[in-house]
Amino acid sequence: MSYSAQFSTQQEQRSTLTGVMLCIAAMMAFATQDAFTKVIVQEMTVAQVVMVRYWVFAIFAVVWVTRTGTLRRALPTASFRLQLFRSLLSLAEIALFNLALRYLGLAESHALMAVFPLAVIALAAPVLGERVSIKCWCAVGVGFVGTLVILRPGLSVFDTYSIIPLLAALCFAGYHVVTRKVSALGDSFNTNVLYMALIGCLVTTPVGISAWREPALMEWGWLAIISALSVAAQLLLVKALEYAPASLLQPFNYSLLVFATLIGLFAFGEFPDTWTVIGASVIIMSGLYSIRGQRK
Repeated sequence: MSYSAQFSTQQEQRSTLTGVMLCIAAMMAFATQDAFTKVIVQEMTVAQVVMVRYWVFAIFAVVWVTRTGTLRRALPTASFRLQLFRSLLSLAEIALFNLALRYLGLAESHALMAVFPLAVIALAAPVLGERVSIKCWCAVGVGFVGTLVILRPGLSVFDTYSIIPLLAALCFAGYHVVTRKVSALGDSFNTNVLYMALIGCLVTTPVGISAWREPALMEWGWLAIISALSVAAQLLLVKALEYAPASLLQPFNYSLLVFATLIGLFAFGEFPDTWTVIGASVIIMSGLYSIRGQRK
């Protein structure tokens, strides 16, 4: 191998490693954000928390689009209906998952939320017309079994609140599928971010204001931390994709469950039971297998 080829390979390896580390850092930021969210939604309505998050997100989106392009170029969209739909799906996912954190532990919520990559595969075939192999369908089925292991329907331990993160996962999967569709029509990353932020801000503001109560000083601090971590996590993911392809980074998204479990253990004294650990392991393994199959 020539020196130039060896140098190029080393650069690519360093770039990939940087992307992976940034992705893992983003997952840690998301898990920490959810820990603070779990604290604040015990005292404050979900509508108010989500509204403040979208206010900050809207400011960030406008600044981001202005610095990386122009608002005039980002506003035109190939399909306003799809942009509206995907933005509402994203909003529903955030609101549902925040609600789940009020009633469930971090690890359990994220374990059930981890089924969303499998749900994306299940939706991609009928909605996008993507070809899904038999092996990937089998992985989706196994992941569903893992979900049942966590839920244990029909048993006395079944918690109806466990349905909430599953609904959030379904909304998140739908958001991903619709985003693929609208991106294929030509909408840029900046367009997607701008519409998601502005539509979310417009929808949450009247609902959040109607449920508004003046936060205490500490609650303002929590809201600031949650909003800052959300923006930081998004920026870390964007930077990660500059260094490594999405298909390579996707398996590392499961590190979010590890961080959520550790934070839940040390911050809230939560430890997932044996069945949750088994079910989450099944979901992760089937998700990784399906990702590998899709990449092939």
